[in-house]
Amino acid sequence: MGRKKSSKSGKSSGSSTIVLNKKARHDYQLGEKFEAGLVLEGWEVKSLRAGKVQIRDAYILIKDGEAWLLGAVITPLATASTHITPDPQRTRKLLLKREELNRLVGAVERKGYTVVPTAMYWKRGRAKLEIALAKGKQLHDKRATEKDRDWQRDRQRILKRG
Repeated sequence: MGRKKSSKSGKSSGSSTIVLNKKARHDYQLGEKFEAGLVLEGWEVKSLRAGKVQIRDAYILIKDGEAWLLGAVITPLATASTHITPDPQRTRKLLLKREELNRLVGAVERKGYTVVPTAMYWKRGRAKLEIALAKGKQLHDKRATEKDRDWQRDRQRILKRG
């Protein structure tokens, strides 16, 4: 009777993360997170599998009750088909449930939040985008966060030495 092999995180072997947006954590105070599907073309999926994506300067625009990903760069592979003309910065539609979209619209329009992508990953063979409601940080907030991070690092060094 064999047991199922599983890793601690419950994910399959190999990383399912495609790309992280570390700049979002630095520039924004992140709140509620959502998982959105992406409407992609074939060449984009191949480029994602090769890891040729960048979401650092990307943002989410909510227009006419739909969410759109702007500013994400998916670099086409050199082996892309010759009969299509790939657009690396194409506006891509996000797939969310109506209830989630309504919550996002309410937070953006009434409470002044911004919606930013925080990570892109594979889930059951589909590309997913983690998006979060965010408030912009002031310069002094960024400095405080950095100072706290440095202190935690120093504290770990001191404790490690004994």
